[in-house]
Amino acid sequence: MKDLLQKTKPDRFEDIIALAALYRPGPMDLIPEFTERKLGKRVEYPDPRLQPILSPTYGVMIYQEQVMQIAQVIGGYSLGSADLLRRAMGKKKVEEMEQQRDIFVNGAIKNGLTKRKAAELFSLMEKFAGYGFNKSHAAAYALIAFQTAYLKAHYPVEFMAATLSADMDDTDKVHAYFEDSIANNIIILPPDINLSVYRFIPIDGKTMRYGLGAVKGTGESAITAITKARDQAGLYTDLFNFCQRVDRRIVNRRVLESLIRAGAFDSINKHRAGLLASVGIALESAEQTSRAANQVSLFSGDDIAAEKPHLISVPQWGEKERLQNEKMALGFYLSGHPFNIYAEEIKNFVPTQLDQLNPQREPQLLAGIIYSIRVQMTRRGKMGVIVLDDGNARVELVVYSELFDENRNWLKEDQLLVVEAKVSSKGGNEEYGSGLRISIDKLFDLAGARSRYAKGIRLHCNGSSNAVKLKDLLAPYRNDDSPNINSESNSYYCPVSVIYHNQSAACEIELGDAWRVSLHDNLLQSLSEHFQAENVRVIY
Repeated sequence: MKDLLQKTKPDRFEDIIALAALYRPGPMDLIPEFTERKLGKRVEYPDPRLQPILSPTYGVMIYQEQVMQIAQVIGGYSLGSADLLRRAMGKKKVEEMEQQRDIFVNGAIKNGLTKRKAAELFSLMEKFAGYGFNKSHAAAYALIAFQTAYLKAHYPVEFMAATLSADMDDTDKVHAYFEDSIANNIIILPPDINLSVYRFIPIDGKTMRYGLGAVKGTGESAITAITKARDQAGLYTDLFNFCQRVDRRIVNRRVLESLIRAGAFDSINKHRAGLLASVGIALESAEQTSRAANQVSLFSGDDIAAEKPHLISVPQWGEKERLQNEKMALGFYLSGHPFNIYAEEIKNFVPTQLDQLNPQREPQLLAGIIYSIRVQMTRRGKMGVIVLDDGNARVELVVYSELFDENRNWLKEDQLLVVEAKVSSKGGNEEYGSGLRISIDKLFDLAGARSRYAKGIRLHCNGSSNAVKLKDLLAPYRNDDSPNINSESNSYYCPVSVIYHNQSAACEIELGDAWRVSLHDNLLQSLSEHFQAENVRVIY
């Protein structure tokens, strides 16, 4: 529809009504002719009396009301009889249509048309009336479209906040509206237990705040309890303060964990892993405090200060784990995109972003994060349908049964995937990839892609380096001894070269084929820890 509006360039409300009526199966075939006439192609009418009826739609018969008007003006029908004609055309009853044809032709002859022209006009009406749309319905849709377009153009933040709030229960719609907002330069501040409310709210002309109601597993009653306690006693200071103040019958463990995963506690503590690990002790501490407050102290006037609990000590989440948890809570990545972790390296062998794909005869290299994956049964057997996302666009790819089965154990959501695929122009999903059909010939995880497309790995070391340690690090990843990461990863191995230097000399030593290795993340991490990261380099 966006493409149609850009091509047709509507400049009056009547055009929007017509396009709303045309954008359906059947009438869609009339769109090219309508667009050409709208943009200046000469319009010819079978009879001058049709001009007042058809000129609003540039001579194209679109509405049921136009069929009725033609029957009235040319065929001599009353409005009641014209409505019966409309119904007959819609139902396509042969016997009834033949009767109506005779009535129309006879009436048209009385009104000055030849029998041949009258029959041609009836056939034309019959063709269009089969899928003609009611203009009053189209006008209602067009009015809503015009009003919402006006609001989006002149009050973008308020409009998008209201739109997001209206569909908070539908993660896919929230994601689509979120991306639309970002594309329109609207800043969406993250969810915050101290600043957010249930709905998305405008902050200023360019900014809105994420609604807590769009966090999975929360619900309006839980968010209302959170905002009510905040309004009564001020901002929350930490996780334990939060658990003590909210109604824990409503704000339960599941709600709390979802809010932490979504980053809603970042304003008071950015250590999401520590917060998540401490949910249990925070809730238990709040229960103990509540029970103590309801008991009569044995020490009457004495104040016994309870020791304040602390967060459980756990490692911080890395970027990948943080984003995966955001997706778990929100349905999509909010604070970044996991593909960015690999983007610089991937550029070395995948030159094309997903938003720049064009059909080609030769296979193309593509890369992205698996956004979703499903199995589909076809006449040829099982087929995998993968939606790949690189942060710029999403495309749908198909992988056929044998290749899919070979790699099924590691093909999972949030996994980086590199593929060799054929991209053609027809038969694809319009939602993902603008209708391109993409079928996978080969697929790799990152280790497999590195091993397939890298020329080798180069290590710099000095006289103090330990050759036995290097052998131990490389051994698990060489040829048949390589770990079973996936079938493609183990099909390719990279040569290893060592740049050795001491105070008096330097040389490059290339290890033999028996010491070619699979470039798994664990190997690169171990080598970087032993030699220091700047001395380990994958050569593309």
